[in-house]
Amino acid sequence: MLVESLLFHSGATNRMGKIEDGSTVSDFDDDERERQLSINTALVPVEFGDCKINILDTPGFTDFQGEVQQAIRSTDAVVVVVDAVAGPEVGTEMAFQYAVDFNQPVMVVINKMDRENANFNRTLEALRERFPERKFIPVILPFGEQSNFKGVLNAVTQKLYMGKGDKGDAVPADLADMLQEAHLAVVEAAAEADDAYIEKYFETNELSFDEIRDGMRKAARNADLATTPVFVTSGTAAVGIVPLLEALTVYVQPSTGRRVSTKTDLESNEIEFVNPPQSDSGPFLAYVFKSSTDKFGTLTYFRIFSGSVKGNDTVWNPNTQQEERLGQLLLMRGKEQIPVDALHAGDIGAVAKLKNTYTGNTLTTKAFGRFVPGPKFPAPVYAVAVHPKTQADSAKIATVLASLCQGDQTLKWRQDAATKQVVFEGMGSVQIDIALKRAERLGCAMTIEVPKVPYQETITKKAQSVYRHKKQTGGAGQFAEVHLRVEPIPAENGFEFKSEIVGGSISGPFVQSTEKGVRQNLNNGVIAGYPIVGVKAVVFDGKEHPVDSKDIAFQVAGRESFKDAFKQAGPVLLEPIVNVRVTVPEENTGDIMSDMTTRRGRVQGMDTVAGRTIINATVPHAEMLRYSNDLRSMTGGRGIFTMEFSHYETMPSNLAADVIAQHKATEHEDE
Repeated sequence: MLVESLLFHSGATNRMGKIEDGSTVSDFDDDERERQLSINTALVPVEFGDCKINILDTPGFTDFQGEVQQAIRSTDAVVVVVDAVAGPEVGTEMAFQYAVDFNQPVMVVINKMDRENANFNRTLEALRERFPERKFIPVILPFGEQSNFKGVLNAVTQKLYMGKGDKGDAVPADLADMLQEAHLAVVEAAAEADDAYIEKYFETNELSFDEIRDGMRKAARNADLATTPVFVTSGTAAVGIVPLLEALTVYVQPSTGRRVSTKTDLESNEIEFVNPPQSDSGPFLAYVFKSSTDKFGTLTYFRIFSGSVKGNDTVWNPNTQQEERLGQLLLMRGKEQIPVDALHAGDIGAVAKLKNTYTGNTLTTKAFGRFVPGPKFPAPVYAVAVHPKTQADSAKIATVLASLCQGDQTLKWRQDAATKQVVFEGMGSVQIDIALKRAERLGCAMTIEVPKVPYQETITKKAQSVYRHKKQTGGAGQFAEVHLRVEPIPAENGFEFKSEIVGGSISGPFVQSTEKGVRQNLNNGVIAGYPIVGVKAVVFDGKEHPVDSKDIAFQVAGRESFKDAFKQAGPVLLEPIVNVRVTVPEENTGDIMSDMTTRRGRVQGMDTVAGRTIINATVPHAEMLRYSNDLRSMTGGRGIFTMEFSHYETMPSNLAADVIAQHKATEHEDE
């Protein structure tokens, strides 16, 4: 609604949309309207004075953090909108962290100041407590709160701006001292960013408006100072809108001043910078931060860091090593497409139907050929096993899943060899649910279930077996006898096969047949249907028949003798263990620690940072399959976690017995 108000009061739209009736510019997707929740990054250009401001309105829901990271990678500043009632939330922390990752300046807008229980000072103190490394400097302050929020006070101009704020008035006498104190804080923060300004400030105790604004720009971009200007608004009541529009033009560095990091090799850690000033005459360099696919095709959004481009130009994609011929260039305002002949340095646009360009790719010239490095995404934390609904869907499933993952790099899909399932992974259940709805609109319907855990099978002691395969069918018979021993080895060694045959009791070709039969067990297991690791199989004796022994006979004997020996060698299941890092409000710490215990987790350490508790633990993967939903429930959506594979451990026998019994029951049903 804040973006909606910026659009309306800058003249870009002639009416303000509403979330309730699905008429806002930035939430135009069917899923967004249905859920009343931002899902996609929307490009919303606003023109104010002689400036064009490209706003990327990103989702706040943590499932869609990939959208936020890609947007921050592509912009010149980050505006973090904070609820004046709820204060900083999980999405606030993520936005600040991503801004740090890409060395982006941050401005805070405390919004919804007209709501019941809104409190500017409480929210500001909560920000200072949550982010003690930052210096929050109010530039715009509220005039009244809650139902009395009627205007804003500008600490720089020291004037009062009522309503949308396009006209300044004198400040009431009872607020003059408070505003003078705020003015002093802004001037000191601006002076601190530049040696010339600080000298002038010491001499005169004042800076000009332009010097204050330039100093605040520099202070916000200086990572050591971490200065964060603060503004206040109400999007729905349209209070403080014009001062915010002015702030976006004077407190944000223009795109011509952007220094862009590039690489000649994505695997390299060496960064080369394209230094400012950027202009149309520089080398063409653009970054693709979003691609959206529907039944009409794919729309590719890109930010031009340097140079310019025209429709029908040919550009080079160094990620895919392919040339791309651009079609009609578009400016986007939500879903509205505005055709243009050219796009210039610093601008953001879109183009349809590129064949080999995906989210996170670079577009440039073959001669320049550098990459713009994209975000590093966390590992997925939520997964489903997907199955095509029909035979027709089966033919499309790989293509459609690949397309979804190319559009959103936090989505992954894979064919799990251990469980023989197609696994679709992401950052949460809402993200996966929406992705599957998009898949259905693309012509591929899928059913889902909880994915199986990729257990492994191994043994704990030596054992041996003798198996004789004898078959007589009236014609040529089959005969093979194999004496086989199994031994445990380190699981990371996988599987080993060795022959200790002496005296030719089994000839060389039949030893190879035996090994082939033994290896037939490795993928499907013996006790529960899971891959076998950490086993050495040794053929040490056997018998063959001069007429009836055949390759197939020794394959059968090898397979069955291995099964018999494996069952006698103390077989166990190995379960995957994951490293988990959970960040929650301090008041939820006890609940999370207790929950970790019920999940057989082992807490490795705990830290408290600015009112948040960070818990590190190792937990069996089987206990984490739906943790994102449980954590959201336990913390009211304020907890986040990351998870990555660590190692395998022996599964407790009572739990392994349930898995084995379930496998046997499934086998019986199949039979």
